[in-house]
This record gives sequence, C-alpha cells and structure tokens, in this order.
Amino acid sequence: MSIPDTSVPISSDNAPSSIALSNTKAHLLATGYKLIAQKGFTAVGIKQILDTAGVPKGSFYHYFASKEAFGEAIIEHYFTQYKNRLDIIGAQDVSSQQKLYDYFQNWYDTQQNGCDYEKCLVVKLSAEVADISEPMRKVLYLGYQQTIAWLASQIKAGWADNSVPHLDNIAAESMAKRWYFAWLGASLIAKISQTDTPLAEVWQMTTTEMGR
Repeated sequence: MSIPDTSVPISSDNAPSSIALSNTKAHLLATGYKLIAQKGFTAVGIKQILDTAGVPKGSFYHYFASKEAFGEAIIEHYFTQYKNRLDIIGAQDVSSQQKLYDYFQNWYDTQQNGCDYEKCLVVKLSAEVADISEPMRKVLYLGYQQTIAWLASQIKAGWADNSVPHLDNIAAESMAKRWYFAWLGASLIAKISQTDTPLAEVWQMTTTEMGR
C-alpha cells in the first residue's frame, strides 16, 4: 500500500531520516487498513495497530492526532487509489458501456465469496462510522460522490456514443446514484446473508439498464 511522503525531515543527526519516517507512516496506514477492513473501526484499538505494526506509540502520534484522524487518512488514501483505478478503466479504448460493465463486473467479482481486507473497507465502514465520527463520515461521503460523478460521466458518454440506452425521464447523475446505492446496499446485504444473491440481483438490473 503506497502512501505519499508527507513527512517532515528531522534535523538531529541521531534522528531517523525523512524516508524512514515516511515508511513508518506507510506501514501504520497499511497495518491499520488491513485490521479495520477485517474487524471494523470500533473493534480495532490503537494498541492493536501498534502491536501489529511493531512501532512505538510516539510514532503513531507523530502522524495522527487521534484514532479518528487515522481513520480519515485511511479512507482518503483508499479513495485516492480507487480514483486511480477509475482513471485506468476510463482510459480504455472501448465503448462507455464496456467501461461501465467492466467497473461493475469487478465490483461483483471482488465482493463474492466472503469479504477480506482487499475488498471490504468502504462496505464495512459505510455501516459503521456514520453515527460515530462526523469527519470520517464526511470523507467517506466525498469518496462516494467522486465515484458517482465518474459513473455519471460514463453514462453521459454512453449516451453520446449510443452504447448506453438513454431514458428521457432520468438524468445521468440520478442513474449513477441509483446504481451505486443499489450496489453498496447489495454488498452490505451479501455480508449479512453470506450469499451472493443480492449481488446477482443488482448485477442483472444494472446490465439490463446499460443495454447488455
């Protein structure tokens, strides 16, 4: 998990270098990401993160004022990486319908057969942080908006290249929201029911509406 170097160099000859500090921050975020995606935010304490990462408490507070700030940083980085994946899909030399299909097929594939730390950070936190952390809720919501805006842009492009059916009574932004909200809800229900049926239902709905 690559984290941008935001560390401040320390001038003391005996102090660790800025590169070492950056690596420590990256290691803390990667460790916290894995633990929180597996167990949830409230179930993971700072001590567990530090013990698992093998770093002292001072290193944590050098970068993060609180566990809540740590959670914000993890979500922000997740959506930065997610945006990079959207850009890769968007850059493909295929129809807009195919780009949308590839996006949702990836979601379908990664949410099936259980939920490990590679798949479920946003799904897990969506059901957890809204009522316990306003800063984390806000950064999570901004991430949702980023993805919905990308979906809407692909829908509009699909209307332009005639690869996606255009219904006169619905805006692209509204269609993007319906799809995203349906998929997020289906992912949550799939976790609760421990079946892939909710995902299969929204997959069928989405592919039909995109003209597949």
